[in-house]
Amino acid sequence: MNRRFNSYNSYFTKLFGARVQKISIDAGFSCPNRDGKLSTGGCTFCSNAAFNPSYCKPEKSVRQQIEEGIEFHQKRYRRASQYLAYFQAYSNTYKPLDELEQIYQQALDMPSIAGIVIGTRPDCIDEPLLHYLNEIQKNHYVMLEYGVESVYDVTLKRVNRGHDFATAKRAIQLTAEYGIPCGGHFIFGLPGETKAMMLDAADVISQLPLTTVKFHQLQIFKGTKMAEEYLQHPDAFHLFDLEEYIDFVIDFAERLNPNIVIERFAGEVPPRYLVSEPWMNLRYDEVLHRIEKRMEERDTWQGKRYKKQLECT
Repeated sequence: MNRRFNSYNSYFTKLFGARVQKISIDAGFSCPNRDGKLSTGGCTFCSNAAFNPSYCKPEKSVRQQIEEGIEFHQKRYRRASQYLAYFQAYSNTYKPLDELEQIYQQALDMPSIAGIVIGTRPDCIDEPLLHYLNEIQKNHYVMLEYGVESVYDVTLKRVNRGHDFATAKRAIQLTAEYGIPCGGHFIFGLPGETKAMMLDAADVISQLPLTTVKFHQLQIFKGTKMAEEYLQHPDAFHLFDLEEYIDFVIDFAERLNPNIVIERFAGEVPPRYLVSEPWMNLRYDEVLHRIEKRMEERDTWQGKRYKKQLECT
């Protein structure tokens, strides 16, 4: 528990008194950035298949995916005693509320499920949904995780995100007002962003009422628009090498509000999906071990350089 950052495992251990494991679910959702509502191209970096576990397929029921997911994770994380249903693939609030209720309830009806985590876009929520999720909290844990990716509008436009940062900020603030835990996902290394820009984002993120954050180094996936851009103009991209990234992400954590829980420092996907740096094939556990070892060597910790005067009141 005495770690140099506010860890995700510690957060859930304090809440539940034991390890809690997320079970990924693909419930067949789409995305307004793919189905034509905003765009048909999607975000240039996006490849959901790279993150879906083998058991996670939309043709299976929610219940079947959870049962297979528990069996899968019991072999890898034997200490987990409770589970959260993680609606992960695409935008998992992008349906009418009555349909969402039916989908989420399939998970909530299972005795092994302590709550739900819902991954979505910040432009795919509204107050009726938040009111419904707030009601669920009376008996189950609920968290909304938003793909924010960048705090810079020029970047969001360049990667065809389909919303600006103000939209993400409003969604996060509204979610917090309803008392619902809220997570944000961010990518380090998107084209056009310098290290200074990325580090300055720590001050912006620290002002948001976020419960958790998840950080990913830019990973370029086969078959994406960004892969085409990278193969044509590799000099336009800066992909972190491992040692550089370790020091960068520690610099970032030093400036981050220490009350925000860090779920991940880096991404991990099967190597067959990547066209990018070899170190990105390392297991996340190994990358995290190196980050924590480097924190010890530097005698530093999350929030060491946090600017408290920027915190929201």
